Amino acid sequence: MSAAANCPVELRGLSTRFGHTWVHRGIDLAVPAGEVVALVGGSGSGKTTLLRQMVGLLQPAEGEVRLFGEPLFAGSRGEQLARRRRFGMLFQHGALFSALNVAANIAFPLREAGIDDAAMLSDLVLLKLAMVELGPEVALRMPAELSGGMVKRVALARALALEPELLLLDEPTAGLDPDRSAGFVRLIRALHTALGLTVILVTHDLDTLAALATRVAVLSEGRILACGPLDEIMTVQDPFIERFFHSERSLAALARGRA
Repeated sequence: MSAAANCPVELRGLSTRFGHTWVHRGIDLAVPAGEVVALVGGSGSGKTTLLRQMVGLLQPAEGEVRLFGEPLFAGSRGEQLARRRRFGMLFQHGALFSALNVAANIAFPLREAGIDDAAMLSDLVLLKLAMVELGPEVALRMPAELSGGMVKRVALARALALEPELLLLDEPTAGLDPDRSAGFVRLIRALHTALGLTVILVTHDLDTLAALATRVAVLSEGRILACGPLDEIMTVQDPFIERFFHSERSLAALARGRA
């Protein structure tokens, strides 16, 4: 198997500009299959922008995004749709459809994929709820009736509806208290192992990073400053890495996450 085929996501020379301001300049990044890659950087460094470009929600000014060895926008509309069904995304605040109940939210991508048998949809919805450790009684609730942690889990169930190979997570534990955050991290870790997922997550939470990431990509000054295992990243001599990873508070959080 070629190196490209074994990297579900590749960024080649990616540059991003908003007006006259360049956010990214010439970013190269390859995400190997089966890894959990945490994308970290300072506020305004363009972490979420980069995540959205990986799935085609935003287009870069320059460069190329490749998914599963092919350019993101290559081929016919049908080929592009087939490629997009191979990934799922969890947005920071869940992005559930407020007018649809939980079951309809999870069923939405299944219907879009052409599944219209009511009994099959019901079974699949309950299966996905079980995967994220929620019971069938949740299916008829509206998003407004859910706690923050439950919104995250329902949104994750929807992201996993089409059994993707690649899962993208934008600040997955933001807004959760420590107990719910730890529970959600354990769930993602279990799903990564059980389903053989490749995971890319944007996070500023060092507990989450230490508990999940097999690699860390550090975004600073418009480029990928370093990418590798956490222990390797922490040896890089750079002011941002020193501030982000080596403060007393950061070291304590990393120790908790590894525990």
